[in-house]
Amino acid sequence: MNIALIIAGGRGQRMGQNIPKQFVNVYDKPVLLYTLQSFQDHPQIDAIELVCIDGWQDVVKAYAKQFNISKLKWIVAGGKSGQESIRNGVYNLEGKCQADDIVVIHDGVRPLVDDEVLTDVIVKCQQYGNAVTSLPYNEQIFVVDSADEATTIKYIPREILRRVSTPQAYNFKLLDEKYHEAFENKIGICGSSYTNTMMADLGVRLYFAAGSDKNIKLTTKDDLEMFKSYLKTDKDNWLK
Repeated sequence: MNIALIIAGGRGQRMGQNIPKQFVNVYDKPVLLYTLQSFQDHPQIDAIELVCIDGWQDVVKAYAKQFNISKLKWIVAGGKSGQESIRNGVYNLEGKCQADDIVVIHDGVRPLVDDEVLTDVIVKCQQYGNAVTSLPYNEQIFVVDSADEATTIKYIPREILRRVSTPQAYNFKLLDEKYHEAFENKIGICGSSYTNTMMADLGVRLYFAAGSDKNIKLTTKDDLEMFKSYLKTDKDNWLK
């Protein structure tokens, strides 16, 4: 079984809206529903679990009914941080998942998920036990000089860098064990850490899967405008 674990537990204050950014309407449809629809329509996804801001569960249920998101099986309250929210979703799957089931973790505010990207992350996870969506890094990265922060004499070759985001997939046994280990030992759970960085902190080798530049995360108003532009460009694919 392949389960999508969609994370929508944040409030998105940088978007500057009166409601959480995942519930902002774009062309009469909340951002979150575009994301859910991508997983609903993918034939290799068997069930969806949503980690949601507490108090919004009934809103999500109403939207799921309205937009026929029939694969949505569980709605779990989010935590105080992104890692706590993912942990809540993982722990809720205990007793519901088999050890070799695949859990695909994805940000609810990344609504442009290509079928090919989602397929590849599942295939790679089937092969290796985990997979993280990635892309080459095309800009030059320089390191700030500790003696003079306005200068640099060192750079990181971009050929050795990868941009990693969601979707990312893990066998449930690995995912569950590592979240227990991380929270018990307080490793890889602070700040901006995510499942992939936590896994690396715990010594797990990660495997790259295909990515897409279109897979943007909606953080600011500019991101929202870019999303709307993509929808207009790909009208036949994205608007029903």
